[in-house]
Amino acid sequence: MPPPLVSVLLPARDAATTIGAALASVARQRLTDWECVVVDDGSADRTARVAEAMARDDPRIRVARTPPRGIAAALAAGLEDCRGRYVARMDADDVMHRVRLAMQVAALDGDAALSAVGTRVRLFPRAGLRDGMRAYEQWLNRIDSPAVVRAEAFVENPIVHPTLLARREVLTAHGWRACDWPEDYDLVLRLLEAGHRLAVVPRRLLLWRDHPARLTRTHEDYRLERLTACKAHYLARGLLAAHDRYVLWGYGDTGRTLRRALAAHGKEPSHIVELHPGRLGQTIHGAPVVAPEALHDLAGRPIVASVAGVEARSQIRGFLDALGRRETVDYVCAA
Repeated sequence: MPPPLVSVLLPARDAATTIGAALASVARQRLTDWECVVVDDGSADRTARVAEAMARDDPRIRVARTPPRGIAAALAAGLEDCRGRYVARMDADDVMHRVRLAMQVAALDGDAALSAVGTRVRLFPRAGLRDGMRAYEQWLNRIDSPAVVRAEAFVENPIVHPTLLARREVLTAHGWRACDWPEDYDLVLRLLEAGHRLAVVPRRLLLWRDHPARLTRTHEDYRLERLTACKAHYLARGLLAAHDRYVLWGYGDTGRTLRRALAAHGKEPSHIVELHPGRLGQTIHGAPVVAPEALHDLAGRPIVASVAGVEARSQIRGFLDALGRRETVDYVCAA
């Protein structure tokens, strides 16, 4: 068979109850020039058999069984079997909109400078959805352009992994790797570090399932400390590469955790910016606590704003932009 336009890469483990719906949503795509590479990562249930039964009815679906080695290894193995010009990620418990592949391919075909695109999402089931996940969904669904993806990259992962569609050569060059933090966030930050432009199609094209057994809830690599370590790793190599001292704006829970993670890379705050009057004038880990106005005298010092909340970050951005500081060049928000 000739190579398809799109290879859908779908790793799965113990997903017998959901993979049928996931594959059915692939089969319903209006763009029909696709293949789906299912990698069964050592499932103990009927996942592989469900997928193989669907593959018998649709030869565009191919199933590979591997020992249980983890999602990064499953993705790497599956990528080797992908033949399409584009590779689309999909998870075995999600459902894609029927125009997802068509719209994402159109986005990449329409802009040769783009390396990959995600989409907006709708979490389901809605009943019992936690406030934190609702806020994350709202934040994700404000992201559209490459500039916003880059600006928000250290707040959270700006690309929902099972919405990613990328040029195959980009993934072949960078790919997925097993590390001490989430493989999806690691990939996005490595792509941005390498200068790739990533965008988001501004339409909800994936039903993203939230449930207690998700890797983000159960695996050690997805703990908050590991996410923060991932951010610190790339901040140390990027914004802070030429500086061992930086200004930390905010010393709440997120700021304290990030300071510790950056200290492991030899990066320490020279000053800490706070609004709380009770902290002004104090010294924390050798860094004086100052008001935002002190930044007028700290030109050239990179700033890491580690403050939770969209509105608070918006105010910080406005203040720093008014000072002539450039986001992603002179400062980043890293909640």
